[in-house]
Amino acid sequence: MASNTGQTLIALLTGAAIGAGLGILYAPDKGSTTREKLSKEATKAQKRLNKQIKETSSTLSEKAQQARYSFEQKLNDTLSSASYKADDILLAMEDKLEALRRQNAKLQIDSTVSRTKAGSTAGTTKTTANKVTT
Repeated sequence: MASNTGQTLIALLTGAAIGAGLGILYAPDKGSTTREKLSKEATKAQKRLNKQIKETSSTLSEKAQQARYSFEQKLNDTLSSASYKADDILLAMEDKLEALRRQNAKLQIDSTVSRTKAGSTAGTTKTTANKVTT
């Protein structure tokens, strides 16, 4: 759209310059009258140009605001999604940590029971050996 606006401005200025040049060449009026007409046409061309600039500026401003809003929306969506994924990962890690703690506690209990059994078996063997020798 900005390209069309630029082309329109160039065409407008070119047309105004050609029209002014032809007007001067074929003017049947006096120089002062021709200068007055040129001044009026230049003023009209300047008003059209200012109007076109304002319209283009307004359009660009609206498009910039829309792009900004779109970017912010996508950024918020991405951050929200990342937050949910991070929460899911943390929950999974906490579950795995709890499972590892339970497994460690079970292994410690099994290890203690094994040591206790080994100690009582060794004591029984010594007692039996003492009875046989006496």
